[in-house]
Amino acid sequence: MNAFSVISEPVMQSLPALVYLDMQGNSFTCDCDNAWFLQWVITNKQTQVSDAYNFECNFPPNLKGRKLLELDVRSCTVDVGFVCYISTACAVMVVMAVSFTHHFLQWHLVYAYYLLLAFLYNTKHKDKRAHPYDAFVSYNANDEHWVLGELLPKLEDEQGWRLCLHHRDFQPGKPIMENITDAIYGSRKTICVISHDYLASEWCSREIQVASFRLFDEQKDVLILVFLEDIPMQQLSPYHRMRRLLKRQTYLSWSRAVAHPDLFWEKLRQALETREDPAGEHLLLSVGDGIPGERPDQ
Repeated sequence: MNAFSVISEPVMQSLPALVYLDMQGNSFTCDCDNAWFLQWVITNKQTQVSDAYNFECNFPPNLKGRKLLELDVRSCTVDVGFVCYISTACAVMVVMAVSFTHHFLQWHLVYAYYLLLAFLYNTKHKDKRAHPYDAFVSYNANDEHWVLGELLPKLEDEQGWRLCLHHRDFQPGKPIMENITDAIYGSRKTICVISHDYLASEWCSREIQVASFRLFDEQKDVLILVFLEDIPMQQLSPYHRMRRLLKRQTYLSWSRAVAHPDLFWEKLRQALETREDPAGEHLLLSVGDGIPGERPDQ
């Protein structure tokens, strides 16, 4: 008939010679604070606890009158083995999910991320009409000799266009994707110099993805495809977006222009001069005459 509500382990350990304990009439707290005492009452072999099965709970109110030994204290103890099992299982599942995503869905996630970047950039700059560049040139490093030896002198030196190039105009220290997005949206047009190396390049793929997003989002003719090589249609089959662009967008073939290079540069000049609104689309779509590497009857 005392006021003991919680009996802790240190209290009982301080009484090593205790052989009999009568705690009837105490107001026990039935929560995890008494979990150790409950287990001790049941399992200890030295001390006889008088009438323990009639110990009653007095707190909390919803358990008042309930027998102390009926309290389920399993939730009060941490099962280390079970925690390790759950942690290991979760870690294995995470590793499998990451491996699956990296192997099968890597480019879907990357593409979604860059589309989001392009969308945010477009939303932020939708009211800004000024473009510091006439065209951003997207090309593979293996094709740089053609860009610097043929394209750059012709378009900048002779025709007077202001081009944006990776090595010359990207800001040092700025994330590469921010540089790409700024270059594409900061230019009136994007010229993609397509070759086998270009199709195999991850960064070139990302550039044309952002550029094509701008094309489909703004519904403006902002993309010009220049094929350095004849690429068979079956080799373009993995590049669904490229095939889709070829069906409706401006493209020029350098390999077909060997005999008439002046016509090639004139067509490219017309493409750069054409307005971005729908009224200018007819001229652009008439620049090319068949997908590079495809027969006229295909």
